[in-house]
Amino acid sequence: MPPPPHQKPENVLKRAHELMGVGQSSAALVLLHEHITSKRSRNVPITSLEPVMLLLVEQSVEQKKGKLAKDALYQYKNISQNTNVGTIELVLKKFIELAEDKVKTAQAKADEVQSSLETTAATASVDDLEASETPESILLSTVSGEQSRDRTDRAIVTPWLKFLWETYRTVLDILRNNARLEIMYQSTAMQAFEFCQKYTRKTEFRRLCELLRNHVQTAAKYSAQMHAINLNDPDTLQRHLETRFQQLNVAVELELWQEAFRSVEDIHTLLNLSKRPPKNIMMANYYEKLTRIFLVGENYLFHAAAWSRYYNLLRQSASMLASGQSKKADNPATSEADLSKAASFVLLSALAIPVISTSRSRGALVDIDEAKKNKNSRLTHLLGMAQAPTRAVLFRDAMSKGLLKRARPEIRELFNILEVDFHPLSICKKISPILVKIGADEEMAKYVLPLQQVILTRLFQQLSQVYETVDLAFVENLAQFPEPFQVTKDTIEKFIMNGNKKGDLAIRMDHATGVLSFDTDVFSSTKAVHTGSSAGSAESETSSVQRLQNTPSEIVRTQLTRLAKSLYVTCQYIDPSVNESRIRARDAAYARAKAGAEQEHHDILARKEIIAKRKEEASEIQARKEKEDATRKRIRAAQIQEAEDKRLAQEQKDREEKRMKAELDRVRKEELKKEIAALKIGPKALDIDVEDLENLDSNRLRAMKLAQLEREKNDINEKLRVTAKRIDHLERAFRKEEAKKLPEDYAQQRQRDLDAYEKIKEQTLKDSEAKHKANVELKHRLSRLVPFYESFKETIVERRHDEFEKRRRDATKELEKQIELRKKEFKERKAREKRELAEQERILREEEERAAREAEEKAAREEQKRKEFAELKAIREKERQEALEMAALQARRAEEAERRKAEEKAKSRGVQMDRAESGSGSGVRPPLPLAGAKMGWREKERLRAEGKEVPSAAAPTRTESPMARASPMGRAAPMERTDSNDQSGERGPPRLALAGGKPSWREREAAKTSGAGDSAPASRLPSAMARGRSGRGEDERDVSPAPPAAASGDSLKPSGTAGKFVPPHLRNKQ
Repeated sequence: MPPPPHQKPENVLKRAHELMGVGQSSAALVLLHEHITSKRSRNVPITSLEPVMLLLVEQSVEQKKGKLAKDALYQYKNISQNTNVGTIELVLKKFIELAEDKVKTAQAKADEVQSSLETTAATASVDDLEASETPESILLSTVSGEQSRDRTDRAIVTPWLKFLWETYRTVLDILRNNARLEIMYQSTAMQAFEFCQKYTRKTEFRRLCELLRNHVQTAAKYSAQMHAINLNDPDTLQRHLETRFQQLNVAVELELWQEAFRSVEDIHTLLNLSKRPPKNIMMANYYEKLTRIFLVGENYLFHAAAWSRYYNLLRQSASMLASGQSKKADNPATSEADLSKAASFVLLSALAIPVISTSRSRGALVDIDEAKKNKNSRLTHLLGMAQAPTRAVLFRDAMSKGLLKRARPEIRELFNILEVDFHPLSICKKISPILVKIGADEEMAKYVLPLQQVILTRLFQQLSQVYETVDLAFVENLAQFPEPFQVTKDTIEKFIMNGNKKGDLAIRMDHATGVLSFDTDVFSSTKAVHTGSSAGSAESETSSVQRLQNTPSEIVRTQLTRLAKSLYVTCQYIDPSVNESRIRARDAAYARAKAGAEQEHHDILARKEIIAKRKEEASEIQARKEKEDATRKRIRAAQIQEAEDKRLAQEQKDREEKRMKAELDRVRKEELKKEIAALKIGPKALDIDVEDLENLDSNRLRAMKLAQLEREKNDINEKLRVTAKRIDHLERAFRKEEAKKLPEDYAQQRQRDLDAYEKIKEQTLKDSEAKHKANVELKHRLSRLVPFYESFKETIVERRHDEFEKRRRDATKELEKQIELRKKEFKERKAREKRELAEQERILREEEERAAREAEEKAAREEQKRKEFAELKAIREKERQEALEMAALQARRAEEAERRKAEEKAKSRGVQMDRAESGSGSGVRPPLPLAGAKMGWREKERLRAEGKEVPSAAAPTRTESPMARASPMGRAAPMERTDSNDQSGERGPPRLALAGGKPSWREREAAKTSGAGDSAPASRLPSAMARGRSGRGEDERDVSPAPPAAASGDSLKPSGTAGKFVPPHLRNKQ
């Protein structure tokens, strides 16, 4: 069966270009796709298949056929991933680049369309330029004016954005879990993140993050496959970390906080897998993004913990840079300003942690459930902390690192007011200026609201230490904040109710009398939950508020505990037997444990062996079962695949037939539709029915098109003439009116410029004077420091002079030591150079001697060649002279032969006439008297009929020519041909006697029997024929007798090779 057409990639490429040239790009794309996905293409060289793939990608992008491109790319990857990975990267980069170019082109086109719509709506679409607003335009602008841009983008840009997103997803799916394509995978993921960020594609970003997570899970699941990525490789893990950090950055920029938190979890998982410590700059970015995520989620406790970790990382980076243990590029900025800013945020975020929990719950007991514990544990692990942070722990850590010194003054003052001082009547008044400063900073303004909750908590806690009852209006007067941050009465009441609910406050509110009563009941349940609970206050340890005394409820709540401790201590002092019994019980427990430890150890080992055997048996059974299942699945899959292949082949055949038929119909109708579409362009287009194509022909359509073009041309010329006249009159009117107002405008502009100049001049003089005064004051203030500076300078100079002298002495000793070392090195180098020079001279001398010997040998060879050439030249000259003599001899023989020929012609003329008469009488043309011709059977029969004797084979046949009878060759015996078949000379031409030819074995045997072995070679051919004569008896030439043997004394010797000429001077050497 012959192969299908266009099997070779070169033919497919050529055919595709031909189809594209006639406007059938879709057919060309289908042809390329079928060739790539064909099984025959698996054995095609990659260099031939790559241009086909590039053209397929280009056409897929042009026609938005992403599915065809995806199938072809998968097949191309399977073909080339084991031989040439670079070509996969090249094709995929081309695919992404084309898709991005299309998006940029669509964006530019959308901008152009939008601008043209705006300008057209203002000028071109208005028939009357004087009527700039019409009722129709006003109505349309109110309905769709603001949304025109969105509709334009949706119609032009959005389809290409969708195609670009599908392109990124396809490329990531193709490149996944392949170690050799990992770099391309990571760069494509970075490009996809940039795409989502640039075009604000939040939905696609979520899908992209989920896709990358699935790829990582797949890589861990199929890590045993060939070329699979290894997450234990530090470089691979580092690249994944960089990708996840970029994912985190984009999620934060897009404000997708849930995706950002999932990205943080992914990063934490990869960091746990990594054996190489991450860079400090990456971890700084990690903690900085965590602070933003926790702040958006209003988790102020972990937000402050993240800031604390960030500040610790900055301090660590600063110390490493100072000691030179790390590079500057691997660490975040650690200037004093950065550290001060980070310290301020650490302290402010810790202060903003609410003392009363703001979480929505049904009560204190609900907050201690397992779900919240798991959540806090997970967040703690994300921050890399050993235990869950608390407000008190964060403050203690901040104090130990000296954060108060680096923090801003207002933050330091706020800390003292809230955590150190006790001033219930003026706390809000003192904090109000600080809140104004914090609110003025855009980054710190987000902490004002939680700070208000902390301030109100401290206010009520401190009031409860001083008062039992207080007026509500008095409390409202105390809780006064600056105007932007003012709290209302309802806010204060809601805060009190929430504090009572959480157990941090014990306040009763009487709305009738407007009085707040602080609870003094000794049986109050305030803070009754156990100390390990996270309910209520964020201060899980001792409260940091300043206390004057314990409340009655606290005294009652702890009296049983205090009583038990006192009784226990008393018993130990009064009755020593209590301690003795306790010691005996402990010793007995130790003895029992020691006695049973050995047996328990043996039991555990036996149980371990049993468990191991059971696991091994279970694994063998499971493996056997899996193997059987896999065999059954493989057989079933093979059957299904075979049936599927048959079905697909049949469907492909049916589709191809339908496609060819539809293509023929489409091509036939496309030409008519193009001409009709050209006629329908313009406002005055002709009304032609597209369905009625049978009644139209090309000539009629061409005539209609020409008529339409003529009408359109006339209409456009008329419109241009009217519009030009109108614009001319309008511009003339504008310029007349403008000329009247120019002087007035010039005077106003001049006055404004003068006023501005005077104002700037006055301000410059004022600033210069103030600056001069400040400089003079600075000079007087610093002049008092000159004596102290001079004394300090003298002290420093003396101390440094002593240090200089010490260093100079050390340097002198080191210099002398170095000089001795250099002298020693110099002597060694000189000795080494002398040895190397002697060795080079020896080598050079040997080279010169060898060259001299070669020159002498070459001269001897040249001399020998010249001698041989002179001998050869003399021999050639001698041969030339012999040839001239032989030519003269042949000329003389030729003259004698001519003379004899004339005599023979005269003698044989009468005989020929008689034969002619006898031949003419019989009416039969006689045979030609050719030399050496045989007698035919008719002649033999005629001689037998006449009773004459028929000549034998040895007798002469036919009538010989006179020349043959007269010539010596004609009278001589016929030449025998002694070849391998032993044929006679009359049945073929004689064998040529070549120069140097050896006699055959038959000739040698004949020579032995006849005793003429020496003449065997000479009997094969006369000497004249050996010189080049043919030896045949022709009318034009005759063969002269052979020269005497004495004349051939210098005859040529046989060379031993048939047909090869050997010069005489070389024959003696053989």
